[in-house]
Amino acid sequence: MGYHEFTIEGRNAVMEAFRSGKCIDKLFVLDGCQDGPVLSIKREAKKQDTLIRYVDKERLDQLSETGKHQGVIAYAAAYEYAEVEDIMALAKEKGEDPFIWLLDNIEDPHNLGAMIRTAHLAGAHGVIIPKNRAVGLTATVARTSAGALNYIPVAKVTNLAKTIEDLKKEGLWFVCADMGGTVMYDLNLTGAIGLVIGSEGEGVGRLVKEKCDFIASIPMMGKIDSLNASVAAGVLGYEIVRQRMGKK
Repeated sequence: MGYHEFTIEGRNAVMEAFRSGKCIDKLFVLDGCQDGPVLSIKREAKKQDTLIRYVDKERLDQLSETGKHQGVIAYAAAYEYAEVEDIMALAKEKGEDPFIWLLDNIEDPHNLGAMIRTAHLAGAHGVIIPKNRAVGLTATVARTSAGALNYIPVAKVTNLAKTIEDLKKEGLWFVCADMGGTVMYDLNLTGAIGLVIGSEGEGVGRLVKEKCDFIASIPMMGKIDSLNASVAAGVLGYEIVRQRMGKK
């Protein structure tokens, strides 16, 4: 849960939310529903590139808080998203090499909130998340970020691999956290850098990983083989901080 403050139900309310320019992360629609108002809502959703999920009535009833969903439920973002350009502009304004966190496949809102909090404290200029297969800026994420969402811009992009390509043209290079990589202490992680972190289960998507310049691994001394994703982000993120501070 945690979504409830930003759940919008019913045809008029959902249509109004789209028209007022509210950022809608996800739209749930009754599968097979072809009513005029519902088709109009789907058109608006496609215009805004909102993720649409078709579900059965049981699922909608489960998600509904009011019991009056009329075949549509929308999840609005708890915070406004920034653009990638805003993040780059912030680094420039501060006169610093860009330091950006890109989070792939993160579906747990607590992990995402913790990572945004750490990114802010580590001096990152912004966070980039993908539109699909990932959680958006829900109320739970906002709470777990402990206020960091008020200070660090988060951008949401359709294609993370293409965003990496675009940012490479701006002089950034990218390091991805993965078990099979070079030990992070042996890499030069200074300069304009993007840190790419995936979920514990899936890790970073193959296409995204292929775009990265370096694969960094965190030394593991114990008997289990992985760290929680937000802890891994913190460990590698702070190795980058250490190197950035040492090279001024």
